Amino acid sequence: MTRISPRGLTRRSLLKTSAFAAAGTFAAPALLRAQSSELVIGCAGSHSAWMEAIVVPHMKEAIGADILFEGTKSSVNLEKMASNKDNPYLSVVQMDDPVMIQAVDADLLTPITADAVPNMTQLRGDAVHMEGMWCNYVQPWAGVAYNTDFAEGVPSWEALWDPANAGQVIIPSLQNTEGMWTLFMAAMLGSGKPFSEAQYEIEAAFAKLEELKPNLLSVYSTMSQAFNLLEQGEITLLSGNFSSYTLPRKAEGVPVDLAAPKEGIFAMPSGICLVKGGPNAELAAAYVNEMLGEKMQAAIADFAASVPANTTVKAGAVIPDGVEIYSPDWAFVAANRRDWIERFDKLMAL
Repeated sequence: MTRISPRGLTRRSLLKTSAFAAAGTFAAPALLRAQSSELVIGCAGSHSAWMEAIVVPHMKEAIGADILFEGTKSSVNLEKMASNKDNPYLSVVQMDDPVMIQAVDADLLTPITADAVPNMTQLRGDAVHMEGMWCNYVQPWAGVAYNTDFAEGVPSWEALWDPANAGQVIIPSLQNTEGMWTLFMAAMLGSGKPFSEAQYEIEAAFAKLEELKPNLLSVYSTMSQAFNLLEQGEITLLSGNFSSYTLPRKAEGVPVDLAAPKEGIFAMPSGICLVKGGPNAELAAAYVNEMLGEKMQAAIADFAASVPANTTVKAGAVIPDGVEIYSPDWAFVAANRRDWIERFDKLMAL
């Protein structure tokens, strides 16, 4: 969990002494409820770098908000929202589309409207979902990350299964949204069908995943630890990684790169939503409006090597040419994900 507080107060330090931490729950002490200029934002832990460098100072200057953000997985943010449904402390959550569907079903979100968030009218049509229940703000692409000291590229996803890479591969857990990319690619390779059909061939996917086990060093739920192993050359291939994480590290001179294999790549579903009944509703709407505006869209897209959702912004990552970009049936994922996770964990003996 990453926590930034302009006032020097950290949620971590409070939780260390609270009964809530001892109980291991997601409940929020009343002390932590946002005050007039504070917004508590739930987001992905991997977003810490650009949240700290770009979003926190911009929001202070643009709307006078003190941003306290909690970096974790989308599924954990969903649990926090559900656990605190009657007394929410999060105002805005940035998480993945399949988890947004579950949040809508649980009545945890307030629709985003153009009256409160005018910049949503500048988004691509496919970036606004379920009549404004959430919007996509940027869109990284996902492929296979590799260590350039040990590989010159990854032309095919079949490289994950290549015996030459035994013990050199890490894949994400299905608890992480990026874990779905390995599952769906296993479905394509195992069934021989195009993605539009293969994404529903789950038996073929799990059969192909079982064949991958000899090549796995581990399965991760915390991506930064797995990425460190890639950077250090302890592994060669990291499946399902995305442009907003790998490419900034490459630009810093780290020996890593992100491949767009011939079978195709995936569009990461980065969404933003308003928490129903969350504190400081007007300030929360202003935060979302800024996140969808030109200045923040350009800054985040450039920093995180992602494609902006705002059609007036020309900055950001370039999608690789010559490969298909897939976005799955998220409703199908949301309906089956819990069962898939249980099956995956048993298969991988986690």
